[in-house]
Formats: sequence, structure tokens, C-alpha cells
Amino acid sequence: MRVSDILRVKGNTLYTVQPDEPLAKAAEIMAEKDIGSLVVMAHGELAGMLTFREVIACIVAHGGEMGRILVRQAMDDHPLTCTPDTEIDDVRRMMLDRHARYMPVMSQKMLMGVISLYDVAKAVVDSQNFENKMLKAYIRDWPAEEGVERD
Repeated sequence: MRVSDILRVKGNTLYTVQPDEPLAKAAEIMAEKDIGSLVVMAHGELAGMLTFREVIACIVAHGGEMGRILVRQAMDDHPLTCTPDTEIDDVRRMMLDRHARYMPVMSQKMLMGVISLYDVAKAVVDSQNFENKMLKAYIRDWPAEEGVERD
């Protein structure tokens, strides 16, 4: 399974913010849209990633206030990225190694979407459930051997 499979199911709604926007505005967008991350774009290119983790850490570092803090002061300016062709197992490993909950999906310099650890986990569980269903169907249809009764 590849990242493109997750994006196909998830859809293509993207929320972005610019580095020089106030952090308060970014936090407001995240709360309003009920999302955990915003992709930070500058001049049409990926500049960073802002998640609720960075927002909280920045607020705590500034004594509980956002004041005039800009997105660029809080964002991760070296986020993990993947491509639509990246295997889900590789994404899962990368996210776990870096404790990343969100990952921008890039096709060269074009932002294709964002996947979350939840999206990855759901895709894996759905795939396993489908595989289990197919195996159970296969076992039920197994031809009976002569002299052996089945339930």
C-alpha cells in the first residue's frame, strides 16, 4: 500500500499558512477547522509544518501568551516529507522514529496533501481487516476431504 492510496480515500482539502502570519491566526484556523496541523508555504514552496505540538510549546516558552509571535517562530522548518509513491510501512517507520504525527506529501515541489499517523494506522487496520475477511472466506470455501466432516 502506498501514500497515494490514503490520499485517494482522504480527499484533497489542504490548509496552509504563511510564515509571517501571526501564530494566533494559525491556531484559530486549526481550532475552527478541527485540524492538528497546517502546512507552512512560502512563495509556493514548503517552508515548514505547524502542528498543535509546536503551538503549545511556543505558548509555554512565551509565558502562556501568543502576543506578536509569528508562525515562523513556532514551525518545524525541516518537516519529514514523503511522496505519493512512498510505501505505508516506510511512512509508519519514519513517523515513529521522529515522533511526527503529520507528514506533508510532496510530488517534487508540489504539495499533494498531508497524512497523519491516524490516517496511516487506519489504512493498515483496514487492509488487515480486508485480508482477514478474505482469508476467512477462503477457509469457509475450502473443499471437504473425503471422510472428514466440517462444521
